Amino acid sequence: MTIQNRYEFVYLFDVSNGNPNGDPDAGNMPRLDPESSKGLVTDVCLKRKIRNFIELTHPKEEPGYQLFIQEKAILNHQIERAYTESKDVRKKLELWDQYQKDKKDKKKKAEEKTPQPERHYEDIAQDWMCQNFYDVRTFGAVMSTGSSSESEDEDGEKKSKIVKRAGQVRGPVQLAFAKSIDPIIPLEISITRMAVTTEKESEEQAGGNRTMGRKHIVPYGLYRVHGFISAKLAEKTGFSENDLEKLWQALTLMFEHDRSAARGEMAARKLVVFKHNDALGNVPAHTLFDRVKVERIHGETDTPASSFSDYKISVDKADLKEVTIDEKF
Repeated sequence: MTIQNRYEFVYLFDVSNGNPNGDPDAGNMPRLDPESSKGLVTDVCLKRKIRNFIELTHPKEEPGYQLFIQEKAILNHQIERAYTESKDVRKKLELWDQYQKDKKDKKKKAEEKTPQPERHYEDIAQDWMCQNFYDVRTFGAVMSTGSSSESEDEDGEKKSKIVKRAGQVRGPVQLAFAKSIDPIIPLEISITRMAVTTEKESEEQAGGNRTMGRKHIVPYGLYRVHGFISAKLAEKTGFSENDLEKLWQALTLMFEHDRSAARGEMAARKLVVFKHNDALGNVPAHTLFDRVKVERIHGETDTPASSFSDYKISVDKADLKEVTIDEKF
């Protein structure tokens, strides 16, 4: 059963001596808002971590929890799976193919022609993609890029041109960019590796065999991101209550399974969920976000912080009707 309520949430996470999201256009330096010098983490970066957690907690081929966006994946091949693995899609494709052929056949009488199918084969393919791929029914996907092929009849004559695609899906779960509460000061650290890659490098160093490198880190930053979950869009993709629980679990634990030397220490600090009484919602999202206050209690505001203890987080629950507040952690 799909979710029946609209949700918004505020998610706070921090980083210590790591790079939460490198900018490839700036030599992989931590992303910055040039106007405020506050750190940024893209929605794409956070969605990747959620996908990685789902992949970690479910077998690769488990129905309903496969991933459309994977490392080194060829997306058109993923879309084509709907046409090779789903009997419903193949059947609808054959009907549509025959309809297109009959439509061009001027010798056939109208009553002999195949009627236009009620649903397009792309819609059936889209349903299959939503059912099988967690990230499609959660975040949505552009699947209108499928490859095309021409079918032939028994005599080898071309019947019609079929494009194997699955349209575009608007996902019920959307994330904004995460932004640090205070400005950050990225540091560039020189590092040394006691080895070289090639024999040529070794000869050039007369056996010294050292390689210099650099790392970019944020000494400390507390980031805040807002999320939105639409029950109406969930009806179209099949995003269920169980899928929602998986999302909360991922936001709670995803950093625990995403450790690397480059990321330093990253931790989920706070997750505040606003649940509306119905699918359309009862209160504008921005008024709910304003109820979550992050105050600086140590050090000066708008200067870099040094730890999570520099902040105090409070949630205003007063005079709130038709919306339930759940502090997950």
